[in-house]
Amino acid sequence: MRGVRDGGGMASLLALALFCFFHASSPVDGLLKCYCDICADANYTCETDGYCFASTSLENDVVTYARRCYNKTHFFPDDVYSIWCTSNNTLRDQDDIPVVACCDHSDYCNRDLRPSFLPHEPSGRPYSRFVNHLEGVSSGGGGKSQINWVTAVAIAGPIVGLSVIVMIIYHIRRSRRKKRDRHYPDDSHDAPDRPILDGVTIRDMLEMTTSGSGSVGLPLLVQRSIARQIQLVETIGKGRFGEVWRGRWRGENVAVKIFSSREERSWFREAEIYQTVMLRHDNILGFIAADNKDNGTWTQLWLITDYHEKGSLFDYLNRSTVDTNGMIRMALSIATGLAHLHMEIVGTQGKPAIAHRDLKSKNILVKTNGTCAIGDLGLAVRHDVITDTVDIQLNNRVGTKRYMAPEVLEETINMNHFDSFKRADVYALGLILWEIARRCNVGGIHDDYQLPFYDLVPSDPTIEEMRKVVCTDRQRPSIPNRWQSIEALQVMSKVMKECWYHNAAARLTALRIKKSLANYGAMEDLK
Repeated sequence: MRGVRDGGGMASLLALALFCFFHASSPVDGLLKCYCDICADANYTCETDGYCFASTSLENDVVTYARRCYNKTHFFPDDVYSIWCTSNNTLRDQDDIPVVACCDHSDYCNRDLRPSFLPHEPSGRPYSRFVNHLEGVSSGGGGKSQINWVTAVAIAGPIVGLSVIVMIIYHIRRSRRKKRDRHYPDDSHDAPDRPILDGVTIRDMLEMTTSGSGSVGLPLLVQRSIARQIQLVETIGKGRFGEVWRGRWRGENVAVKIFSSREERSWFREAEIYQTVMLRHDNILGFIAADNKDNGTWTQLWLITDYHEKGSLFDYLNRSTVDTNGMIRMALSIATGLAHLHMEIVGTQGKPAIAHRDLKSKNILVKTNGTCAIGDLGLAVRHDVITDTVDIQLNNRVGTKRYMAPEVLEETINMNHFDSFKRADVYALGLILWEIARRCNVGGIHDDYQLPFYDLVPSDPTIEEMRKVVCTDRQRPSIPNRWQSIEALQVMSKVMKECWYHNAAARLTALRIKKSLANYGAMEDLK
């Protein structure tokens, strides 16, 4: 429907709002049962406090249907209409982006829904055709609308008010887009001409879907729409999984991690971990979207995240030094991010405890304010507190040998005990703190950047070489004597030593490290 950016789009928005208003007005006791095409283990049934939905997409000229649940946490504002339904029904401009139909009038109401692609409106009257389409969907694909017109007249007042609100939102978004276009005059060739939501930034959409709590990511179909509108600009990194690119989406920089097809398990796992409930945090790399792109001959797996122009901590420390305040700020932000990962948040929408398992300076990003964000969660594991189990995925990749804790190198780690993985993370954190401390510039004196154990093992050490140094000889990175005469470096030395004890149970927790560094920072602020 190409009129969405003009008056016709407003009519479509209004029609969808009316549809969801009538359907949301009927109370639903308990959870709604929906038909789920991917839930074979649950008798093809899922339950939700929101809508059942059905989608239709066109993949390589093959029509594909999906039927699943859509949870209440995605609604905006206050259950009036669904962003998912809006952005994929009213704003569809390309045939390869799915269309979606929602319902909640009865259990399994989506079983027979088959939303169809709407023909483009040449005559400028999308409203009537769109309403007819919705009426067909709401009644299961046929028959007349069951709306009681006496009731409709009784609630005409609220509907008129709702339409005014929709129009206000539309004009606000339109004006914001014009301002941004003036701000990025040279980016017109980078930004797609048909944005997924007119005048809405990625940050806006994340705020709308997380309600400020960091609870969930963007809906899957919105993620796909964003991914297909990104233009790759330049390569900014390579790794075992594939490449990292800087991309552009409507004038915004994003990082695009492209996995090779043989790393599909790692791609899926990382996207899954990033979308854990309540994971979003200032010191965790911000996840935006995931998508797989298949051109018929090869498949690319994309993971889209926030872009940080200063690069990884490894790159930053190689080219820059930090003062004592910058060192503490960096160390505290990493400890804070790790503490949030490790923390279990109890509640209906709680967060499981997560261990990283591949923490190193190359997997930490430096933000413009000098703090850090932990990324690369492809090897992370979550703790299921109910069954007290760890959801370790089958994966050929292992952590980085140089940062492996003694119990990992000796293969004595208890894989069934979640705290074992947290303690291994803390060991790696101690090595990272050592890397940062070496680059602390006090009075013009600082050390060259080096990786941990640079003087004891080759550049690409084997497990056996690391085991001999770390476990048999029990060596740790050397701490220069001059650090003891500088209070900030003395504090860092004490913390890192308590991170890399051979006995894993004796190591500090990430939360204790965070508190120690925060207390020192607070004392420095009072001086």
